[in-house]
Amino acid sequence: GNLAPIEGEGLPPEATVRQSVEAGVDLVAFSGDKLLGGPQAGIIVGRAELISRVRAHPLNRALRVDKLTVAALEATLGLYRDGREGEIPARALLQVDEALLEQRAEALKALLLAEGLEEARTLAVEGQVGGGAMPLARPVSWAVAVPARAPEGWQDRLRAEALPVVGRVVDGQLLLDVRCLEDADLPAVAVTVRRTAPRSGP
Repeated sequence: GNLAPIEGEGLPPEATVRQSVEAGVDLVAFSGDKLLGGPQAGIIVGRAELISRVRAHPLNRALRVDKLTVAALEATLGLYRDGREGEIPARALLQVDEALLEQRAEALKALLLAEGLEEARTLAVEGQVGGGAMPLARPVSWAVAVPARAPEGWQDRLRAEALPVVGRVVDGQLLLDVRCLEDADLPAVAVTVRRTAPRSGP
């Protein structure tokens, strides 16, 4: 569902839907969410004759999306039409400048230490876009690494919070990647991480 080029550190070139059609592909099927950034839906574009056959197939009625999905998709496509695709969260998060991510990680580290964690450090990490979208991409990001005696249990507690914090465990430490956080989110994340942290001592 890549309607416009996406550029960023660790993101390989991804053909747009238009490029696929112009290359001679008769039908292109893609997702309405993922890279496109809209609601979950399946979209098919291509030669008018083949689209007519798809439209006439009995499965089309059984699998068609509802009016709310159509409205959400229309609003998303309107952003592309108006040159405002940078406002779509999925695209914006993929293209955050690495320097800003590093600053955000440093800010989160400072908040965690102020909350009473004994140790935290920042480091560059590689992320993933998703299983079906850009499967080979490894976007560069920044994270805060916090060592812990039982990081897996800590990770589970964070994910079970009313406002979940999703981290990952690597080499015995909890990694908090800041790519999907806004600056305004950091204080609440720091409080939740500190509240759920494993107790020190034997």
